Amino acid sequence: MLKFATALAAAGLLVSSVSTSVSAQPIAPTHDGAPVVRVSVQPKSVKPQFKRQRVHLVTNEAPGTIIIDTNNKFLYLVETKDRATRYGIGVGREGFGWSGVVKIGRKAEWPGWTPPPEMRVREAAKGHILPAFQEGGEDNPLGARAMYLYKGGNDTSFRIHGTNQPWSIGLNMSSGCIRMMNKDVMDLYDRAPVGTKVIVVGPGNKQGEISFDDRGIDILRTLFGG
Repeated sequence: MLKFATALAAAGLLVSSVSTSVSAQPIAPTHDGAPVVRVSVQPKSVKPQFKRQRVHLVTNEAPGTIIIDTNNKFLYLVETKDRATRYGIGVGREGFGWSGVVKIGRKAEWPGWTPPPEMRVREAAKGHILPAFQEGGEDNPLGARAMYLYKGGNDTSFRIHGTNQPWSIGLNMSSGCIRMMNKDVMDLYDRAPVGTKVIVVGPGNKQGEISFDDRGIDILRTLFGG
């Protein structure tokens, strides 16, 4: 019984309390001299439902397809017609939601970040000075990996990326992009090649017709693999 409970806990099927500490980090200059406040990389608790899980997902989408449900904050990597890996995500704040069918056009490890000019203006009005460019690393908002989403051969400016704010998973936080815990985005990065079809289900229904039904955790496969 103890072994089974331990396995359940490892699979995220039992809830345990997590206590963490937040450490202050110094301010470092960027290439253009603009200050960047280092965000603590100490993880805070993530709700159990947003931890990576193997699930029963009924869909007609082909294996290898990524389905992003922005309403429920889940990203699915389809494996068969009734199996998928489900990851928790953070999505754009209200007003930045989007939908559509795109592809992974390129990928990068520990990517650099170039905030859009409109974001720099918007954040400056709030007193937040963003750099014109920030090198990749632990303090970079794009986290450990980034997958750049293209449509018709053009960069949409939307990305699936990691985050140095794991507590934001399950929330509306970033400006339109899809953020994942670093360990999850690294896992997805290794499994989703350039050219992968990505269906983003969100406001406007621009993704068109899609059918998928999450029927919950695949307990046996989660515990014993396969």
